[in-house]
Amino acid sequence: MTDDHFPDDGAQTARTRDTILRYHLSWKHRDLDAVMALYHPEIEYNDFYQQRCMRLVDLPEYVANNLPRRPGELLEHVDRIRIDGHTAFIQYCTSLQGGEGLVSFRTGEAITVRDGLIWRINEYATLVREARGIGENASSRPAISRLGLSTRQLGQLAQDLQEYFQRSQPFLDPELDLQQVAAATGYSRNQISHLLNQVLGESFYRYVNRARLQYLLAGLQAGSDLKRIDELAFAAGFNSLSAFYTSFKRHTGLSPKAYLKQISSRARTQDSD
Repeated sequence: MTDDHFPDDGAQTARTRDTILRYHLSWKHRDLDAVMALYHPEIEYNDFYQQRCMRLVDLPEYVANNLPRRPGELLEHVDRIRIDGHTAFIQYCTSLQGGEGLVSFRTGEAITVRDGLIWRINEYATLVREARGIGENASSRPAISRLGLSTRQLGQLAQDLQEYFQRSQPFLDPELDLQQVAAATGYSRNQISHLLNQVLGESFYRYVNRARLQYLLAGLQAGSDLKRIDELAFAAGFNSLSAFYTSFKRHTGLSPKAYLKQISSRARTQDSD
């Protein structure tokens, strides 16, 4: 059929709105069958982040991997859903915390509806980095995922990795390596490396040392001395003092001695209030 059979008039806008609302609610309720029922038999789904074009036969696995995993887990929309004739425009954000500050994918979807079904989806993603202490965003072209991971799946991977580190504290092992983390989380080494290096902008060992340092800082108290902080560094999983001092300065902007002086001074000020 040609586009002449699908005029962009007010009636079509209303029909498109009804379809998109059902699509949105099906995603919200994690109803795979309901989502699939809204796809046209000739659907074309273009995920430009992965440089991947999918047809109906490809979509059950793709959708299942991208549906919310928990009740109430919603996308962070950055604009209202806009509908014009048989096309809807949706924009949302997936936020991650990287080593140098906030990282997010700004994703836009152009969805075309025909005969009450979704006929085409064009999905675009832009990687945005907001460096720590800098008030404006610096956009970059997204690192292409050749590992079969969409932007939503990368967000899920980042969350799973963070939860694993918080729950199991594997960083306390000074011999921790990428293979151990991959085996424990169920992701491949390449998938984790892609997330860390290409998206979050840090190496695996920098990510691990940052977790070690956060663990150490949480245990520091006023009155701690350098000898004790060196002992805490090894207890937190650092296997050398040079790696610890480098990570400490990168994360806090201070040497351990200056940091200890600062928290002691802050504690004295609070005591005097």
